[in-house]
Amino acid sequence: MMELIALLDKLRLNTLAERLETVCETAAKRELNYKEFLTEALNVELGDRQQKGIEQRTTLARLPYIKTIEQFDFSFQPSIDKKVIRELAGLGFVERSENVILLGPPGVGKTHLSIALAVKAITAGHRVLFMTLDQMLTKLKRAREENKLEKVLTTLVQPKVLVLDEIGYMPMGREDASLFFRVITRRYEKASTILTSNKSFVDWGEVFGDPVLATAILDRLLHHATTLNIKGESYRLREKRRAGLLGASPSPKPE
Repeated sequence: MMELIALLDKLRLNTLAERLETVCETAAKRELNYKEFLTEALNVELGDRQQKGIEQRTTLARLPYIKTIEQFDFSFQPSIDKKVIRELAGLGFVERSENVILLGPPGVGKTHLSIALAVKAITAGHRVLFMTLDQMLTKLKRAREENKLEKVLTTLVQPKVLVLDEIGYMPMGREDASLFFRVITRRYEKASTILTSNKSFVDWGEVFGDPVLATAILDRLLHHATTLNIKGESYRLREKRRAGLLGASPSPKPE
């Protein structure tokens, strides 16, 4: 047994070396043949490596929290087509380097869905990075001041999935819009970008402070993209209303 463990250590099959005795006992109880035992043993090592890989990619992704598609309350947002979400969860858009754009007012679940898709991508082995738009622009402007802009732009192209949250919450100056455009251009048809915004596309000219630049950005984003326009009440307001902190939802006005 000691010689076998030494061989496993040399092959860097560390998890299998640690669990070898348990694996052997299980194999004996199940009366596995040699091939079945080898398959079982290697699956133990592979499973541990995959889990560690997921944990490492999750840390590098810098997600603000973990959310899954299974946790999403579709009954509260009937405007969302569950079939479209299921298709996106299959990650075909990632393989094709396509984009996903989630539009809607605050609190309707845009960030939840973007993180849930990011988690799916991480689990599938893809490199992911989550940033708010403000975080990304701050990083890029600092890099420009330090003459490291090209290096930072390169790092933003590397993730297979880049999630940019909160586009449109604050208006951008031309410098900010130009930096955003450079990121989108670098990633165009090379990697997937998931964006969330509280502004409809017709308002993006105002958001970016330049209708021409906004059109150029949308041209690249929408060329290969799935857009979800979420309509409904804020989850957070609903919870406050349930707790009695707010009045009832206003009745719709008659047309």
